[in-house]
Amino acid sequence: MRWHGMSMFAAAGVMLLGIMTAPAAAVAQGDTVLKAPEVQKLLPDSVWYKGQSAPAQKRNSGGVKFADGSYVLATLVDNSGYASDVAAKYQAWFVAEIPIKIGGQTVPAGVYGVGFIADNKFVVTDIGGHDVITVSSSSDEEMKRPTPLQVTTDSGGGFRLYAGRRYVTLTK
Repeated sequence: MRWHGMSMFAAAGVMLLGIMTAPAAAVAQGDTVLKAPEVQKLLPDSVWYKGQSAPAQKRNSGGVKFADGSYVLATLVDNSGYASDVAAKYQAWFVAEIPIKIGGQTVPAGVYGVGFIADNKFVVTDIGGHDVITVSSSSDEEMKRPTPLQVTTDSGGGFRLYAGRRYVTLTK
């Protein structure tokens, strides 16, 4: 009888340990949205684009760490030193360690300049300022507290990259 009681206690302990660590394991196995403080540690203070270095606005950043350990990061930049036509398209610096779909179009792993432009469009340019893709962007009028830049999960799967209320979807 004594042995039975000890084995039941041990089994209960193992079950409790399993229940307590299951949420942590589920998070570790899934994709994670990164907030600005987490992204700030990963990004440089200034970034290179079209022949110039610009300060990163790391307080306005976000990203995703995928289950496989790869990252997609974005940060607004101070583009005041750029010509107005360049600054209109280059609002943020975007880093993708893996190919990523933006608005359904695939962008190879790399470093890009991105921006929300007129006519509800989002443009991705290489670091030389050449257009890579242009996709439609959407507006989220339901968003309660828009911020200059953030990444959130998308209810349809994947993630959303926001600038204010405007966003594009990101999927792996």
